[in-house]
Amino acid sequence: MKFVVSSTELLSHLQSISRVISSKNTLPILDNFLFSLKDKQLEITASDLESTLITKLTLANASDGGKIAIPARILTDTLKEFSDQPLTFEINDDTHNIVINSENGRFTIMGQNGDEFPQMPQLKDDKKVSIDVDSELLLSGILKTVFATADDELRPVMNGIFIEMSPDDLTFVASDAHKLVRYKRTDGKADATASFILPKKPANLLKNILPKQDSRVRVEFDEKNASFTLTDYTLVCRLVEGNYPSYNSVIPTDNPNKLHIDRLELYNTLRRVSVFSNQASNLIKLQLKGNQITVSAQDIDFSISAYERLNCLYEGDDMEIGFKSTFLIEILSNLAATEVVLEMSDPTRAGLILPAESANENEDVLMLLMPMMINA
Repeated sequence: MKFVVSSTELLSHLQSISRVISSKNTLPILDNFLFSLKDKQLEITASDLESTLITKLTLANASDGGKIAIPARILTDTLKEFSDQPLTFEINDDTHNIVINSENGRFTIMGQNGDEFPQMPQLKDDKKVSIDVDSELLLSGILKTVFATADDELRPVMNGIFIEMSPDDLTFVASDAHKLVRYKRTDGKADATASFILPKKPANLLKNILPKQDSRVRVEFDEKNASFTLTDYTLVCRLVEGNYPSYNSVIPTDNPNKLHIDRLELYNTLRRVSVFSNQASNLIKLQLKGNQITVSAQDIDFSISAYERLNCLYEGDDMEIGFKSTFLIEILSNLAATEVVLEMSDPTRAGLILPAESANENEDVLMLLMPMMINA
């Protein structure tokens, strides 16, 4: 097995898929990349058993097909130190010895038998659902929701993004029981109603490779696995099993108190004032009166406090409501609108944060945040 490849092109592909490799692999072979060569097409695979990411390169110069497992860390660390130049890989199929020849040197690595690398899970044809999704839509859905996923060992269904498709729209939902995000797109449609829960790790892997894709993505899934086929990459992952909670039932519908405010102004105020909040609770209070909002925080233990007043447009009863500042800041940083609307019913019920206007008419973004007890 012998081939010539550009050092920077190979490094770019390896860095994209190396994020899959876990630092705590149960199988030593998973610390390797699987190189598979056939008809001048080089396929490189990285896996942690739960997620498998494959990338493809077309080579101009290659002879003899085959496959070999090459240690991931030593290969990527070596490639980082090369300027852009052609590298010749010579692999002995019997001894698994790998020789890399550069312009000025020679590097020898010991590989492993490629046949020992775990097989990729196959989707069942009779249970498989397929849909072509625009790469920008899929990327937006993941970016808008992945931050709200939970890290809950007792409720694994909350640790992923719930993707629901129907003939009318495509919906992405994530929640950690404190905050909830629902991102809906009417320009994404499926032939029938179906859904799956995408785990956080493959969602973050897609977040990194989708910007490189400008065409549609083939999404296929059955009850256990999902695959995402891009032009140069294929991701196959195990899905979170279980039923996602009924998220629509927790979204309050009657919210008479509405606050319109500049998103960036509120965001910057929260960043400043939250420094003075109690480190354990991160409680920040919003006092709404007339067309003014007062954002305040205090930490009695250290005798520090802060408040800032902001002009806003407020329709509703005078009220004071408390939120966890880190969550509210996170939500505002994941909204792109110039102005946001905060809809509330009373200080004990969830508040809705919505963009005042959306740049995309096919987009519907809703973020929900549970309040905190002010006098706790």
